[in-house]
Amino acid sequence: MPSSAWDLNGAGVIRLPSGRVVRGRGLRMPTPPGPPPDFGVYLQGKEPSKFEWDSTWVRWPDFWLPSDRHVLMAALRDLLLRSENERVEIACTGGYGRTGTALACLVALDGMPGRAAVDYVRNNYSHRAVETPWQKRFATHFVESGSGY
Repeated sequence: MPSSAWDLNGAGVIRLPSGRVVRGRGLRMPTPPGPPPDFGVYLQGKEPSKFEWDSTWVRWPDFWLPSDRHVLMAALRDLLLRSENERVEIACTGGYGRTGTALACLVALDGMPGRAAVDYVRNNYSHRAVETPWQKRFATHFVESGSGY
């Protein structure tokens, strides 16, 4: 684990199957204690305010799916690459539906089959992750089709 990685006991921190570490969180909650991220992927219906660190916005309405699956794929690939040496996070408003779905997609990109990726995120991040049936279907088939179902 790189020295810049998140504390594994920190709020929302999840270790990916490869050993890389990512933080998921809800933007409506106070920022967790500790150092800020180096990079974040933010899943919102409208472009969020600027952050003090490098970030990417993915248009993704609450309870739905990303507006552009290819944009999400590119953002998650960038985040996965950066997670090797940087503190990275994924966040939406509440931190469960969109964040959980994106984390499951990230786990699948990291090598775990789609159905197992959803269970992995629910067991290692939050049991509330991936809130809707269509989010579950999207995450389950994300890597199989190259960018979602």
